[in-house]
Amino acid sequence: MAKEDGKGKLTAPLAVLNKYKYVLLVAALGALLLLWPIERKAADAVPPGSGSEYAVPDLKKTEEAMEAILGKIGGVGRVDVMLTLHNSGETVLAQDTSLRYSGSVQSPDSYERSAQPVTDAGGVVVTQETYPQYRGALVVCEGGGNDAVRLQVIAAVSALTGLGSDRIAVVRWQDAPAAGISGQN
Repeated sequence: MAKEDGKGKLTAPLAVLNKYKYVLLVAALGALLLLWPIERKAADAVPPGSGSEYAVPDLKKTEEAMEAILGKIGGVGRVDVMLTLHNSGETVLAQDTSLRYSGSVQSPDSYERSAQPVTDAGGVVVTQETYPQYRGALVVCEGGGNDAVRLQVIAAVSALTGLGSDRIAVVRWQDAPAAGISGQN
């Protein structure tokens, strides 16, 4: 009888484990993933410094890159791009803050707060990064008088900037021949 009583005490916890085995397995895998080491790539790290000069893409370089890629679309020809910004983006750095005070905790005489950026082997640790939001785009190109070219340029600029077609203007280059007119006066 003593053996049966000991066996009953052992099977009750096993029955509970058997009943919740999948839940326990998922919890154990989740804990394992949380403890898994993460390696940061050097490209993901922001070099030491203030951080702001590294996070926000240069507007002029963005315009030049768009000009180069839009010029490769058939019928576009020469192209100039101007982008306007709604905001220029922001980089938030991880900071180690400390507070020093003199006097009692309830009513300190004076206090001093300091903050230092957190760094790791790759540089400054970035906690949040927002990219610029564009307000509008103007594209001046030789093929701007052609509706098919205009539609392709609007689609490309929209894909690159996230702007709607109502915020993108595509116009014909000043000395370019008008679409559909071949030397008639």
